Amino acid sequence: VKPMTPRCSVPKAVPVGKTASLHCHENEGFPKSTYSWYRNSEPLSPDTKSNAKFQNSSYTLNPATGTLVFHAVHKGDTGRYSCIATNDAGFAKCEEQEMEV
Repeated sequence: VKPMTPRCSVPKAVPVGKTASLHCHENEGFPKSTYSWYRNSEPLSPDTKSNAKFQNSSYTLNPATGTLVFHAVHKGDTGRYSCIATNDAGFAKCEEQEMEV
């Protein structure tokens, strides 16, 4: 079963250096969906250590739960965030939401 449009929650504004948690979830898809996050239409790598572009980012991305946590946000984390739920039957994307740092 193709995933439904996921519910995304993105904080509107987060002070520099604070923790920010972004959530993405849908429960119609079967098999269970995996989640990927995008900032300004660019995919966020689940593995920040292996991707030079994200080495300065302090976030943890869990593809199984759809949770994206920034441990200490900085100005560069400001942007439009969206999430895609994917399984064998297809994918669905939530609306982009702005996060201001």
